[in-house]
This record gives sequence, structure tokens and C-alpha cells, in this order.
Amino acid sequence: MHDYPAGRFAVWATAWLTGRTSYDEALDALTGDTAHRVVGLPGTTEAVPLGWALSALRGLGEHRLRLVLPVPGDVRGLPAVPGLAALALEAGQAAVGNRVALVPEELGPEAVSWTAVSLAGAAPSAPPVEGTLRAASGELDLAVGDAARTLVSLDLARWNPEVPALLAGLAKSTRAPGLPPDHDPLALSVLGRAQRLAQVLDLAMADAPGAAVTHAQAAARDDALRPLADAVRQATVAAYNWVPR
Repeated sequence: MHDYPAGRFAVWATAWLTGRTSYDEALDALTGDTAHRVVGLPGTTEAVPLGWALSALRGLGEHRLRLVLPVPGDVRGLPAVPGLAALALEAGQAAVGNRVALVPEELGPEAVSWTAVSLAGAAPSAPPVEGTLRAASGELDLAVGDAARTLVSLDLARWNPEVPALLAGLAKSTRAPGLPPDHDPLALSVLGRAQRLAQVLDLAMADAPGAAVTHAQAAARDDALRPLADAVRQATVAAYNWVPR
């Protein structure tokens, strides 16, 4: 299952900065049993705890952070500051505000290191295009149908026997846990389905050991599944970045 520490940080930091949750609730949701340290935060010279960084956001004038999931060729939402794009592409994610961006690096199941990048002096960048939750939900429904047809046509069950069971479960409604209590139920549903589809795509894109898959077959599979991966990425961003109007 894909994990997005930057998504959790963006959604809970925004909820705290806008008065929708308490500091303690936000910090508990973000840390759990995992150790977090932040380096590079403006005004600091050494690593600081995540709670310190969360408090510092208000002093920096932040009001909202957004999840950005960059991929090669699409880094929309990342301000043009030296080093940020490369760092975020390597991590596959970033939490971006107006004053600072934070990029996580998971050091294991119990530790996350964050790199803060100051956005001072950066030209304002347009946030990533975010569709409505209903639009993201509809696009994800289409993606689920396309996924089933594409995977069956490519005979992915032969490549990975776990795929059929996961495909059968794609239609089930599921809610992603760990978001603020006032988060839109539709966002929870969209994120839950995106996570399940991401798991299917991970298996579908992996070549099973010893599988008789030619280079041409693998290329056809990757091309067919790329639009589905894009739909999952867009739905994930929309779900995490939802805020009350």
C-alpha cells in the first residue's frame, strides 16, 4: 500500500492552521509511534522534532499546505527553487506551502526524516490543478472499469495470481483512515479506492520472477496502465487536498 507522509502532513497541518483541529490531535495523527525529524527549517541550524516544525508553520505565515505528487515530466505545484524538484521526484511526494516545502524520506518503519526547503524569493507558482471530489470520484470509477478490462486483456492473472482477487475487490466501498474527523466522507472514499487501485497497479507493473514476459508485452502493459496510474495520482491529490469551503 502506498504511504504518503507528505499527504498526512499537508492535511493535518492545514486542519490545525485553519482551526479545525487541535495541535495535540494533529501531532498525534502525524507521528503515532514513528520518530520524525526535520532539517533545513527556516530559522534552525539543526534537526528539530516534527511538532516544533508544525508550530513554526504559523510563525512563518502559512495557512495551507498541499500534497504534490510529482512524476518525471510533471512537476506542477512545485515552486522553482534549486533542488526542490529533484528532492521531491526522488521521494515521489512533497507538502508545499507558500513559505516552505517539506519532503519526507522514510528511513524504515519507525523513522521519517524531513527536508524543509525555504520558498523565500521563489516566484509564486500555480498550485496543481485540482478537480472537484465528485469529478475525481467519477474519473476513478472509470479507471477501475478500465483497469479490470485492461488487466484481463493483458492476462495479468498469468503474470501475477494475486491480481484477480484484488480486481474483485475494487468495486467494494472503502474509506481511508487517518484523516481529520471533519474531512469530507467522499474524500475518504476516493482515497480508499485510489489506495486499492494503486495496490493492483503495483502488482500489475511488477514482473513475477521467471514469468515468460517479453519486452514488447511489458511495454504494452506499461503503456496501457499509465492512464490508470495518472487517475490514481490525481484522485489521491484531490482527496488529501480537500478543505471545507
